[in-house]
Amino acid sequence: MKKIFVLFFNLLIISSLTSVAQVKSGPMVGYSDYKEVLVWVQTEKEASVKIVYWDKTNPSKKLSTDEIKTIKHDGFIAHCIADQVEHGKKYNYEVWVDKKKVNFDFPLEFQSQTLWQYRTDPPNFKFAAGSCAYINEPDVDRPGTPYGSDYEIFKAIYDKKPDFMIWGGDNNYYREVDWNTRTGVIHRNSELKRLPEARALFANTHHYAVYDDHDYGPNDSDRSFWGKNMTLEVFKLFWPNPNFAFKDEGVTGTFFWNDCQFFLMDDRWWRTPNNRLSTGDRDYYGQKQLNWLIDALKSSQAPFKFVITGGQVINPAAVYENMATYPEERKQLLDMITKEKIPGVFFISGDRHHTNLQKLEREGTYPLYDVTLSPLTSGAGAPVKEEVNSPIVEGTRVDKTHNFGLFEVTGKRTDRVLKLSVFDKDGKEMWNKEFKAKDLR
Repeated sequence: MKKIFVLFFNLLIISSLTSVAQVKSGPMVGYSDYKEVLVWVQTEKEASVKIVYWDKTNPSKKLSTDEIKTIKHDGFIAHCIADQVEHGKKYNYEVWVDKKKVNFDFPLEFQSQTLWQYRTDPPNFKFAAGSCAYINEPDVDRPGTPYGSDYEIFKAIYDKKPDFMIWGGDNNYYREVDWNTRTGVIHRNSELKRLPEARALFANTHHYAVYDDHDYGPNDSDRSFWGKNMTLEVFKLFWPNPNFAFKDEGVTGTFFWNDCQFFLMDDRWWRTPNNRLSTGDRDYYGQKQLNWLIDALKSSQAPFKFVITGGQVINPAAVYENMATYPEERKQLLDMITKEKIPGVFFISGDRHHTNLQKLEREGTYPLYDVTLSPLTSGAGAPVKEEVNSPIVEGTRVDKTHNFGLFEVTGKRTDRVLKLSVFDKDGKEMWNKEFKAKDLR
């Protein structure tokens, strides 16, 4: 009898370990809305995946997503939609693979958004943002000192308990072995999601993303990149934003969190090659996307309109592929924001491997701000000499240090306040600034 019990016990352990091994990356909590939430899971091989979830105040009532079959072509990824949520609730959830519950050593939680309109002031909320996450893989990395480090930054972000996180581009770095094939592109995207230091953050914080050159294609890649349809498709598999404005072109989209609106921009899909100077238009966003942005900003009633973009917009120094290297389109964008009298615009950018806040004074109206948040784990640097006269707000430079930003929106509906803080890899605050919505009108 004792032998039978031991055998049965060992079979249970093996069964549990087999189930755990089936999850390659994730889970990751994707977008959140009033009536549905997306949960992302990647399995090691073909499998059936579902999410079981419940209101934290009513754990006896279990709900379930549809069961999704993962396939090799899609990187064995499942987008599980929790479509029985109620607005303004927090939920615990479980991951089930091939009819077996998968156990994790961190909590699994998500939330639905609150229906506050015509009822209360909008809830306070906070979100994290950062860019440039390099995960080392020595076999294919360039020889020498590893380019990625300080992965503990993801735990520091998790400990701040943001409602969601925005990934501002270069969220991974394609290597020469990656960008020509679907196999390589899927492999590279998987590495970040399976990083042990980041898994709790992915599992409990909602995530939204744009790409920049390194997670779109090769360094400084543009609209001529031969694999852009492939990398766009894979981006959508790994970063399932709630919508994409142009069906088969770019990652452009938008989402709301409480009373604020976020505009996710694509600075690669329509981009003219950097060194093409003599013929044709010099497109950065391109006219199609630029017109969409102005229309969307003009229609928005949000007190803060956050424009998320891979490269800097406000910096007037034409360096490192920022928008100033495309001066005609930059001028067009800034002129349209001014002429259309669009309030509350605030740019969040990445790419530069250092952090600062830049401020553009405009005659007769409010100043525009652009906070560059970089890097998360890739090599850290500093501004170059050409930027000596750039309008960097005093005290906001963070050089040669891994860091991230935390944004907190508080206050009554008619008097919203934004607090922006920057933290180092250990979660130590480096600087903070406050902005009142009424001052951005």
